[in-house]
Amino acid sequence: MCGIVGAIAERNVVPLLLEGLRRLEYRGYDSAGLAVVDGTGLHRVRTVGKVAELERALNHHPLTARLGIAHTRWATHGRPSERNAHPHLGGDTIAVVHNGIIENHEALREGLRAAGVECTSDTDSEVVAHWIAMERQRGRSLAEAVRRVAERIEGTYALGVVDAGCPSQLVGARRGSPLVVGLGIGEHFLASDIHALLPVTQRVLYLEDGDVVQLETTGFTVWDMEGRPVQRDVREVSPGLQAAERGPFRHFMAKEIFEQPNAVAETLEGRLTASAVPPEILGPDVDQWIDSVRTVQIVACGTSYHAGLVAKYWMEGLAGLPCHVEVASEYRYRRQPLLPGNLLITVSQSGETADTLAALRKARNDGAFLRSLCVCNVPESSLVRESDSALMTHAGPEIGVASTKAFTTQLVALLLVVLVLGRRLGRLDPGLEAEVVARLRHLPARIEAALALDGPIMRWAQELATREHALFLGRGVHYPVAMEGALKLKEISYIHAEAYAAGELKHGPLALVDAEMPVIAVAPNDELLKKLESNLQEVRSRGGALYVFADENSGIRSEAGVQVLNVAPTEEVIAPVVFTVPLQLLAYHTAVLKGTDVDQPRNLAKSVTVE
Repeated sequence: MCGIVGAIAERNVVPLLLEGLRRLEYRGYDSAGLAVVDGTGLHRVRTVGKVAELERALNHHPLTARLGIAHTRWATHGRPSERNAHPHLGGDTIAVVHNGIIENHEALREGLRAAGVECTSDTDSEVVAHWIAMERQRGRSLAEAVRRVAERIEGTYALGVVDAGCPSQLVGARRGSPLVVGLGIGEHFLASDIHALLPVTQRVLYLEDGDVVQLETTGFTVWDMEGRPVQRDVREVSPGLQAAERGPFRHFMAKEIFEQPNAVAETLEGRLTASAVPPEILGPDVDQWIDSVRTVQIVACGTSYHAGLVAKYWMEGLAGLPCHVEVASEYRYRRQPLLPGNLLITVSQSGETADTLAALRKARNDGAFLRSLCVCNVPESSLVRESDSALMTHAGPEIGVASTKAFTTQLVALLLVVLVLGRRLGRLDPGLEAEVVARLRHLPARIEAALALDGPIMRWAQELATREHALFLGRGVHYPVAMEGALKLKEISYIHAEAYAAGELKHGPLALVDAEMPVIAVAPNDELLKKLESNLQEVRSRGGALYVFADENSGIRSEAGVQVLNVAPTEEVIAPVVFTVPLQLLAYHTAVLKGTDVDQPRNLAKSVTVE
């Protein structure tokens, strides 16, 4: 989503702001801009499109300053345009960048009109700049003006503010949207994402909800929502957070697909004994709560939601625990019965997904869980900090908007949780646990074998790229795998794709099947294989074109109208992870052939930090 970078230094901050924005490009955006304060006042430059456009504009009108803020915008209120791009101005001296959603912006706009102030954009964000300017006119300090305006905001915000009248101060504030402070020597920084700060510092502090921070070259001060000075812990950034490079790959997505054997190995590292998964992976205090778990609630969005759906099959089949999985944006607005002994598991790659965070907070306020556990890829994220326990995926930076290695490592982490719960609660036979642990040790090699299908998959992609629709089929635990495959294809190739449980074909989707509707099926060698084969025959008898990823031992072979790619024999419990990989490759190569922006697909963002 939108990205914020701010800097105050004893050197020119314009190159630092641009580099910070470049490092946030993976989040998805449609316009970019910056505002700086120099000896002559406030200067702003905004452009539609990529950060490169902003850089070109600055080459024509160079700026040098020691104080500034910058922003990449993902449109919510108002279409992508220069007038809607950030920063927004209040009067002649105030500039503001904002992430989040201001739900009462219309009321704030009416208040401005009553004071004779008219907004010049369609955004919800501009009102903040004008209200800060009005508070400054009343004699408030810049930090106090920001705090008072923040009190009026209903919704979420991360703010960066500069004032030409205070050329030695950079002010930030947050509620609901992430904002991190970077600390240097004679220079300090603000950013919505730690990756923007890595070129300039590894010392950071994370603001808490309601905090306001004032940065100067000589130091900083943080106030809480009541205006009281507070201390926030300064942390050293983990070396594992260093920014990713594409290397020899054409796109980050391709790199991340091929990183999955190593990412899965990293997720498993130190978490397997010879025959078991130690309970301590769920935290040092696991003994205090795990025996009281009676049910599991998984809450997530998008790809992470699909990981939760796979985990439901494992949780109920291996651990014998009732498991409910829900989309976070629905969960947070629904009344649920309180379940005794409920373990709430939230899943998010970034740990900043707005709906998932809101769901966690709602559940906590409702007293809806015994324990909250998050599965996440970013150690210092809001979700990790606000959860009782965290199981990190160790996938490393994922830059492509369409998640790949995040999904497979989430699956692995969730399977580890299942094994711990099942064994501890006496519902998983130790022999079966040892068998699953052995399968997990071989999983990186199984993924390597799936990646070897890359060449034949490219040939399938040439056919799929000419189609406008696609249908994905799976049965049992592979139904959510099919859902993830359809999501990947639609995300990056813009081909309309849907997934169905194969047994549901005859209840409606079969009406869509003809020679122009490619049907992609996942066919592991499991107890539902014969049922799936019957469903595939339903497609063939109606002239549908079948593309089947089949276990080598399944017995499914290519014939007229049926193309089969054999996946190396894979044990049932880890098959969902393995069969995900060829679906990712199919989506990737199809998108490349269609010429779309694979890493930054239109209208989408990497970290969805607004509702």
